[in-house]
Amino acid sequence: RRVVYDFVNVVNGEANLQQALIKDKRLENLYVLAASQTRDKDALTVEGVEKVLMELKEQFEFVVCDSPAGIEKGAHLAMYFADEAIVVTNPEVSSVRDSDRMLGLLASKSRRAERGEDPIKEHLLITRYHPERVEKGEMLGVEDVKDILSVTLLGVIPESQAVLKASNQGVPVILDDQSDAGQAYSDTVDRLLGKEKAHRFLDVEKKGFFERLFGGR
Repeated sequence: RRVVYDFVNVVNGEANLQQALIKDKRLENLYVLAASQTRDKDALTVEGVEKVLMELKEQFEFVVCDSPAGIEKGAHLAMYFADEAIVVTNPEVSSVRDSDRMLGLLASKSRRAERGEDPIKEHLLITRYHPERVEKGEMLGVEDVKDILSVTLLGVIPESQAVLKASNQGVPVILDDQSDAGQAYSDTVDRLLGKEKAHRFLDVEKKGFFERLFGGR
């Protein structure tokens, strides 16, 4: 509701960056620049995206581009100028295949690749992970996904009701530090910043005696 100007407005010179940036109400150093909800992604150009990113780079330590799913123009523009990329996948064959295609683009279609510079640093984030389903053979395991994609594992986010709850409340689940998903996202950020964090929530939880006796979860 607070969006007045978006990315395309800034690219087209209809607003400046300060007019379009929205300060997060909860986190002092977080700002959001909304993508256009009304205009076609073809309204964006490589030159226009570069102009905005260079302006952002002068003000912020990290600029995170949330890419649309798939390998169309929007995703290409989001990754073209990247120094690092977090490839997000679900542990399902179709999702992993899409991620593999994205890794191919990161290796060949980025500005770094075109200039022959050091490649984009790639990270793997697995979401909606369900250990019980993995155990039953209904879902790929972490090692399966790593073997297919051959990318350093940054984090594994468990399937969690907390994500749905947070989405309905309009609150990022990472702020729910009591939830498994919130803790997993927090661990992921720490690893991205170079901290050592063991991976959690990968194994089936063992039920206690009374849970087994009464069928509790």
